[in-house]
Amino acid sequence: MRFFPDGQTFVAFSVFGLNFDIRWYAVCIMTGALLAYLIAKKQIRKAKYIDLDFFDSFFIYTLWVGILGARLWYCIFYNFKFYFSDPIQIIRIWDGGLAIQGGIVAGALFAYYYIRKHHYSFMKLLDIILPNVMLAQAIGRWGNFANKECHGAEVDASYFDGILSFLKEGMYINGHYYEPLFFYESMLCLLGWVLIWFILRKHRNKRGDLAYAYLMWYGVIRFFIEGRRTDSLYFGNFRMAQLTSIVFFVVGILGYLGVFERFLKKNKPSLFFDFDGTLMDTRESIYEAYRALFKKYSDESLFTDEVRQEVIGPALRDIFPKYFPGIDYDTLYAVYHDRQIEVAKTANHPTPHAVETLKKLHEDGYKIAIVSTRSHEGIESLLDDFDLRQYVDDICGLKDVEKLKPDPEAIFKLVNRNGWNKEAVMIGDSLMDIRCGSNYGAFTVAFLNDPERSELLSKEANRSISDMADLIPILNETNAFTYDEK
Repeated sequence: MRFFPDGQTFVAFSVFGLNFDIRWYAVCIMTGALLAYLIAKKQIRKAKYIDLDFFDSFFIYTLWVGILGARLWYCIFYNFKFYFSDPIQIIRIWDGGLAIQGGIVAGALFAYYYIRKHHYSFMKLLDIILPNVMLAQAIGRWGNFANKECHGAEVDASYFDGILSFLKEGMYINGHYYEPLFFYESMLCLLGWVLIWFILRKHRNKRGDLAYAYLMWYGVIRFFIEGRRTDSLYFGNFRMAQLTSIVFFVVGILGYLGVFERFLKKNKPSLFFDFDGTLMDTRESIYEAYRALFKKYSDESLFTDEVRQEVIGPALRDIFPKYFPGIDYDTLYAVYHDRQIEVAKTANHPTPHAVETLKKLHEDGYKIAIVSTRSHEGIESLLDDFDLRQYVDDICGLKDVEKLKPDPEAIFKLVNRNGWNKEAVMIGDSLMDIRCGSNYGAFTVAFLNDPERSELLSKEANRSISDMADLIPILNETNAFTYDEK
């Protein structure tokens, strides 16, 4: 094994009499791709609901599709007759010939298919991935330096005096010095990545703005650099990279200005509602059920206002042991359940405009589910009492999951078993609900029905409402439905 046997080779080695080498070009491309992957994956973790195994598979598949696209693009526009009259030459990628724009186009088409197949947001992932592709390009261009390509016209030796002096020897090719266009493109890509990832990303953007910013920036710099290259690919009399750059820029600016939003159908997020206190005002029936328990197994006078606040929200299996230690859960539940049934018709009622809102959302095509610590049967019964079951697509109750809120197991279970859009909105009236949503990565809406909890809920949630009808304008105006995009 020999490291750096020549200017283009990183390592050369032999295995069973066969000679292999790894070029600097490959090292630069793979280093850039790996760094882009690691940065994007860090951001993916913040999104929470995006499965990391999915992203790993997506990265590997897209990388190979991108390389294939870059190779085919080069073969088509460099010498179509040569490569396709002898197809084996297409496979000989080690002889050189990749066109990054072909890789971007092929990778984007595959990404659209693969991301939509797994019910994720295409533009969400593109916002995370594309700016970091620009960083990968900045690193990958140094492979062109090793290969002595991607340069401009001849220049005098004095051209490299000053800050470009370290490039002088590498740009001496066949007895002449050449303009180091690879270096200019690399630095401009690096600058573009810094501006988009560290500045533009910190501002509130609509979904897709970072991806569109990438297309605009790269389209402009590649157009002008390509015009100075001496080794361009041509389509007729036109430089192919310049034509593609124009398309990139036009798509980018139209997307950034929001033109496409007028024509493209938006994916509706999946909606997850808490039940008690959010869709249904069941506080009085809960109070009556606990009052019956205190009266029978403790002391009714101990059922204070403080305790009344505490019992709204948490699961019965968490509250029962605290106030009725040593008494069997089933025994307590029987009394609790019977008392709730007795008062259900008079004590329970939907929260303000919950019926109208659910009906409207159902008609608009939203997928609607309930995530609750109440029993599945109890939810079904109350929905039927108020003719609401027809608007709810699925339910996840007390015994349907192993981990209750604030663990997001219920949301993951509902999304996966129904094949719904993984972008979600969680609506609830307690911190347990909001934290369940945020732990999943959902956009969270706090339903404020208790003045004592309103301030804290408002701080933790993305948005707050006090009337269920106010949810509809939020869904109409909000472009991003993930918790990390407040």
